[in-house]
Amino acid sequence: MRRSTAAAVGTLTGAALIVGVRLSVTAPVVPSAAPPVVDLANSGQDADPSASPTKKPASKKPKAPAEDAESEESSGEAGGTGLTNGIFKGKAAKNPYGTIQVSIKVSGGKITAADATYPVTGDSATINPPAIASLKESTVQAQSAEVDAVSGATFTSESYVKSLQAAIDAATA
Repeated sequence: MRRSTAAAVGTLTGAALIVGVRLSVTAPVVPSAAPPVVDLANSGQDADPSASPTKKPASKKPKAPAEDAESEESSGEAGGTGLTNGIFKGKAAKNPYGTIQVSIKVSGGKITAADATYPVTGDSATINPPAIASLKESTVQAQSAEVDAVSGATFTSESYVKSLQAAIDAATA
């Protein structure tokens, strides 16, 4: 009888200590900062992520009337991709964790830079920044929306590709 009482008291004391330790441990706080804004237009000022135009011309220098039709064709076809020079913003693509919107800069008919807005709260704060950086690099290398998904960031990758394709479609229109 004494042994069973001692065993029960010991078990309850041990359980209380374990629960007490579990309650005192808190999850580490992950800082969630806004993603850096890339200035695709190279204006020297921070880009405004709330700006809504889908296309900004790369330059507004006047052309001679005789060159107009020819230079538009040749600048859009440079590099064989058929992209028009400028900055193009894709349609926002939603996933269960937030919305991703991709912007691309096309120069010489090629994608020279890519940027994206993405969620940075909760788990997205640790998953999205490296995933988006990898996707942006892949975009410039692939020159298309055929980029490999990032392992562990499937929803982010799918949303990025949808928005990127919309931006490329805008650049070819």
